[in-house]
Amino acid sequence: MSYAKDLARKLNTLSVFSKIRLDKVYQEFVCCVDEYADADNPKNCEEYHADFCNALYNLAKTDNWTEYLKTKILPLENPCVYFVSKGLKIPAYIEESARNDLRILSEVASTTPEMLQSELLEELEVDYLPKWHSESIDLETAYFEWIANVHKHGYGDYAIYKMFHMQLKNNAENGFVLKPVKYPDSVQLQDLIGYESQRNQVIENTKALLNGLKASNILLYGDAGTGKSATVKAVANAFADEGLRLIELSKNELHLLPKLLEELSENPLKFILFIDDLSFQENDDDFSALKAVLEGSISARLHNTVIYATSNRRHIVRETFSQRDGDEIHRNDTIQETISLSERFGIQILYDKPNKNLYLEIVKQLAEKYQLELDSDKLMLEAERFALRKSGRSARSARQLVEQLYAKQKGEILC
Repeated sequence: MSYAKDLARKLNTLSVFSKIRLDKVYQEFVCCVDEYADADNPKNCEEYHADFCNALYNLAKTDNWTEYLKTKILPLENPCVYFVSKGLKIPAYIEESARNDLRILSEVASTTPEMLQSELLEELEVDYLPKWHSESIDLETAYFEWIANVHKHGYGDYAIYKMFHMQLKNNAENGFVLKPVKYPDSVQLQDLIGYESQRNQVIENTKALLNGLKASNILLYGDAGTGKSATVKAVANAFADEGLRLIELSKNELHLLPKLLEELSENPLKFILFIDDLSFQENDDDFSALKAVLEGSISARLHNTVIYATSNRRHIVRETFSQRDGDEIHRNDTIQETISLSERFGIQILYDKPNKNLYLEIVKQLAEKYQLELDSDKLMLEAERFALRKSGRSARSARQLVEQLYAKQKGEILC
């Protein structure tokens, strides 16, 4: 039996890792193998061979078939991941089937063009066929080492991406989908200047979550541009390799929080549910949804999720003086209801506008990082002028100023 025929037969027996068949590049490889296995018309082999290389080059953006297949196999969601993530032993027959699949897939990943063409070299009429790189690999060993650390790697999209957006979708099972962020904000903790005390509270709380301890939901509130959102994203980036993922959702998606928590409940990773720029109007339906999740619903508090929300206001529910002086008999009860939401966050952290010294220090450190060639006194003068034009000092305006000065400096160098 030819190599291609033997491999084609084996590919039909995949069970635990059958989801790999959904991958477009893998599909093209299977078609290529099938044509070489039949080989009634060598010209068809040449066509399918080229189609596979086209998919590998253009869809996978690589010529390394071995490495590509490895990156697709390891994160696959399958029964083995389910049992390991729950701390259970994989049933014997499932593990046996998984190991058999992985041995076959190791052979697939190691396949070279020459192996497939070995029976048809004299019949292939073209002068050149595209090639791909492949090498010997033991996916069986690599996979079981991978899932031993599934609480850090995750599986499926969680193993590939670190941040997600929640999106409403009526035809989805839970009414939403989690869409991976392919190009997330890469802000790092070392990029943030000032507000060390506030940032350390978020870091310590996140470490507690990662260590399986009781972590608090956090409200970061205060003036715009002070780095509240940047802090949350930087913390998520800092601990991504420790098994932390961030899911951002908007206010109009809060009614789906119970379903999201249920979906995440058995996941071995830890999650920050991030709500940016949170505020409610009076009688807002989403107010009750978030309030119930923070504290008071019948659902048990999950061990692997925290809610981090940012707001420009400590009291998240907007109210007017006319509402405060309204004609309800129990007006005080109504007022307490509006402020109770922020009190349900275990930790509340104030980010107020930086004073002059802190603002100028932020500008100075950013200028050093960007290697601005500007006299210190002139830089400080520019910083104060910029703050006046921006209606106040903030970490955001400091960064905007330095980035503009850097762009101008680079433009002058290019000229």
